[in-house]
Amino acid sequence: MPAKLPDDPLPWECLDQTYLFRRPPWLVLRHQRFRLPTGREIADYWISEFPPWVNVVAVTRHDELVFVRQYRPGLGAVHYEIPAGVVDEGEDLEAAGRRELREETGFGGGHWSLLTRLSANPALQNNWTTTFLAEGVERVAEPAPETTEDLRVHLIKVGDAARLIDEGEMIQALHAAPLLRYLLGRSGGR
Repeated sequence: MPAKLPDDPLPWECLDQTYLFRRPPWLVLRHQRFRLPTGREIADYWISEFPPWVNVVAVTRHDELVFVRQYRPGLGAVHYEIPAGVVDEGEDLEAAGRRELREETGFGGGHWSLLTRLSANPALQNNWTTTFLAEGVERVAEPAPETTEDLRVHLIKVGDAARLIDEGEMIQALHAAPLLRYLLGRSGGR
């Protein structure tokens, strides 16, 4: 949790809420009505509920990053991404990261640590994305992606990763941000 400052805004009061659509884990949409601390009411506010998401910045012993490429129908395009996915109900976050890395890429092992925790859009979504750093990973199995995934695994030298972001080859913000944090940490920019 971030530090609380003495002049922080107060929470809004929820006057009522109704679920409009439920299709877990992909989308749950709720409508809420709020009263702000100023007394003003907001009659229509929609929040999308999602399960937690997990990402992995995976680095091999040869200083290569493990990326995937896949088609994303929202933008109708293929880009580089870091291994990622939905955390199953009751699943430990790191265990989910290890599972996703192995399923999507066939890589595993290494030393794992928490890299960052981000929100895609705290105004309209209720979930967190937790990113782990996995250093020293190696190929331990064949990839076994889910039936809804068609992935290609790519090993990219760490020194080339920033260029992929700069050139628009990695556009997923929740993947680019933790990767940039990792790269800044390596260069002493923490």
